[in-house]
Formats: sequence, structure tokens, C-alpha cells
Amino acid sequence: MSRRTRFSQAAVAVSVIALAAVGCGKSSTDTSSDSKKSSSGYAGKGIGLAYDIGGKGDQSFNDAAFAGFQKAETEFKIGGRDIEPQDGESDADKVQRLEQLAKSGYNPVIGVGFVYAPAVKEVAAKYPKTTFGIIDDEQDKAANIADLVFHEEQSSYLAGVAAAKATKKNHIGFIGGVDIPLIHKFEAGFDQGAKSVNPSIKIESQYLTQTPQEGGFASPDKGKDAAAGQIEKGADVLYHAAGLSGQGVISEAASKKVWAIGVDSDQYAQSSLAKYKDWILGSALKNVGGAVYDLAKSVVDGKPLSGVVRGDLKSGGVGFADSNPKYKAMKDVVAAVDKAKQDIIDGKVTVKTTQ
Repeated sequence: MSRRTRFSQAAVAVSVIALAAVGCGKSSTDTSSDSKKSSSGYAGKGIGLAYDIGGKGDQSFNDAAFAGFQKAETEFKIGGRDIEPQDGESDADKVQRLEQLAKSGYNPVIGVGFVYAPAVKEVAAKYPKTTFGIIDDEQDKAANIADLVFHEEQSSYLAGVAAAKATKKNHIGFIGGVDIPLIHKFEAGFDQGAKSVNPSIKIESQYLTQTPQEGGFASPDKGKDAAAGQIEKGADVLYHAAGLSGQGVISEAASKKVWAIGVDSDQYAQSSLAKYKDWILGSALKNVGGAVYDLAKSVVDGKPLSGVVRGDLKSGGVGFADSNPKYKAMKDVVAAVDKAKQDIIDGKVTVKTTQ
């Protein structure tokens, strides 16, 4: 039966340790063993995870998923296999990857990113006894599919409030990885949050590519160039929703001593970004790890989630990281963000998903 639910707040922290990317199209982690049967009746080989563009080591979206994967493996004492994407791959490659995991006995099998929607739909129909999850897409409808989606606009609203309060020039910027509706949600929330503080604030906006295949989520050099352009125009706080490309945004912001706001994971806490962390004001969090963990738990418990599973501020599915002591010292910024968060939870503010 399809059930609509929210992510548990304590499911998993989204900050993860930096990991080097590994060979394309190959399993980067395989801790599988013979099928195990738990007291709940679970008899799968463990959790199967297929990464989005950029792969593991992006310090953002994919690494957040890996955090949930690791937590599920450890807590439930199950195996697991995670597989990297290939450069320029087709939907057929994604189908083959998911089929490989399902045929091998992994359950659940999760596609990290909306690009897996066609593949999940096709493979789930062939393996009705396996639970499939897809992150950031809700078009796949089947009894054995969980659509793991988020109110990204809410956490982005908090990023906008923080940016508008922290800027000294009333001039900020947004950099999106790919010009698609999902990333427009990030921009819409960011703009609304910033303008709630200062309606006349100037906001730069740029999308790195028109399609994922052009590298918008996987090209730090593109992020760096975009950030340089916005800083040159006068922006002194930059928010990115660009996956691996965001590392270039952060490095350029730090080199020019302006604030960067990260995304998905707590990027202040990422070891590979440590040299830039003093200039990471905060991060708009999306608890992808919690979604992965919760789906695995539901399968192990014998009560698989299905249907739309949406994370928001109230459930802890999205949020704003405050790890940077410099951010915590900005009492007026913190107070404004905290108030905005409560207003959204209380229904006093409804965040737009489009501009």
C-alpha cells in the first residue's frame, strides 16, 4: 500500500567525510555477503545505491546519500553495494546498473537523482518483490517504488535570509548547476528569502549548463568561473545548487574573501573543503542520507515505504547548517534565520517553488 510520510529527524546526519571519486561504472563499495534473514524476515543482500552525475566524493548530494548507505549497513548489519555513474551514459546504462543490483538480490535499490526516473520505472516493473527508491523525482508510481523528494525551496529560503543579512553590499548571487525545474526551486526559495529581508536587494543568477550531460553538476571549473563573474559584478555572498561544480564556487569565493553558502550536505564540515571553510557561511541542507536510511530501515523492518515520501523543515528533511563559529557569532543573522524557519513551520510563510 502506498503511504505518504516524512523523514524522521534523527535518521542520519548529512555531513560526511570527504571521499575520493572512483572508477566510472564500477562498484566503489561492495560489502555484500550471502543473503541474510533478519528477525523481521528480511532476506536481501543489503542496500544497492546508484550514484548521480558527479559520483561519490562530491561533498554534497551523492555523499549525503552515501552517509545514509553507510549508516544503514552498520545499524542493520546488512551488506551493500554502491556504483558510480559513467561519463556521458544513456538511460540504458542506468537500467543495466539497477538491474544488476536487483538481480543480485539487493533490496532496496536506490537511484540517486531525478535522472534515474525512467530506469527505476522500467526495472521496478521487472522486479516487483524488490523495493526501489528514487531521489528528487516523484513521477514514478508503483507499489514497489518510493519517491524520495524534498522541499528544497524551504532550506533555500533560509539561505536567502542568511545571505541578505550577511551581505555588506546588498548584492548576492545564485549559481545553479543545470537549468531545470528542480534547481529553479532552489533559486525561487533563495530569492524569496533574501527579499523578505531586503526587497531591493540585487541578486545575480546563473545556470552553468542547460542539461546534466553538459557537466553542470560535475565541473568545478564552471562553478569557479561563474563565481568569479558574480564577484566581479559586486556580489559578496554566493549560494550554489550545483553539486560537484559547487566546489569551484566555494574555492573562488574563499579566494576573494566573500561568503559562500553550500548545499545538500554541511559543506563546512567536508574535509576536502577544509581550506575554504572559514568562508562557508552555512549550507542549505537536504537530508538525502536520511531518506536512504529510512527506506532501508522500512525494508529491513518488513514494511517498505512506497509512494511520495517528502522531507521538509518540520520533519528535519531540510534545514540550514550552522557549523561555522563565524556564523554563530552573527547573532542578528542567526536570529533572522531561526525566525524564518519557525515562520515556515508554523505556516506563516509559504515558500514559492517558482519565481
